[in-house]
Amino acid sequence: MDEKTIIAKRIAQELRNGNLVNLGIGLPTLVAKYLPAGVQVFFQSENGVIGMQPLPEPGAASDALTDAGGSPTSIIPGAAAFDSVTSFCLIRGGHLDVTVLGGLQVDEAGQLANWMVPGKMVPGMGGAMDLVSGAKRVIVGMTHTAKGAPKILKTCTLPLTSIRRVDLVVTELAVIRPTAEGLVLQEVADGVSVSDVIAATEARLIVPPSVPTMQLAA
Repeated sequence: MDEKTIIAKRIAQELRNGNLVNLGIGLPTLVAKYLPAGVQVFFQSENGVIGMQPLPEPGAASDALTDAGGSPTSIIPGAAAFDSVTSFCLIRGGHLDVTVLGGLQVDEAGQLANWMVPGKMVPGMGGAMDLVSGAKRVIVGMTHTAKGAPKILKTCTLPLTSIRRVDLVVTELAVIRPTAEGLVLQEVADGVSVSDVIAATEARLIVPPSVPTMQLAA
């Protein structure tokens, strides 16, 4: 199982029946493919849709229906479409149950940096700042390292998306829960040891006496 699939499958287990969920661009969009059986959530996109779903079959893409990143998507029966003003009223008004975002860095305070790399061309921060500030629960899905360098740091070196502490960080190695006391190692991936996670993490981790293995559906 590849890294992105591990992350998306584990995040999908955090979603609950009836949740209104925003999926960020890139890796987070994969979460929609791995919802547990019997769980129905409503996926929202900043460009003005509630009721997105993965394309039902190859060739079903339409240029008139995309997610916020411009990738083709589909909708469920009864889906709603509206302008971006209404969409951001939902986000800023605290109506989203969950947002799932990618990450460049997360620090010991649970703060996320995910919108800008200095010196690189930046199209804009999109809705990331509003999503982190407005959603009831913020889940970050990202690889644990980049080119061998840790992405979970003592202090973010990239511009912060928000000063809010995110609720959960899921990587291919671990599930980490930011708290007021620090980053708690909640789970490790199958075949990964606590020592492996600590070695790949710059930030200090709070390690409970027993750390369970991440359970993923087949």
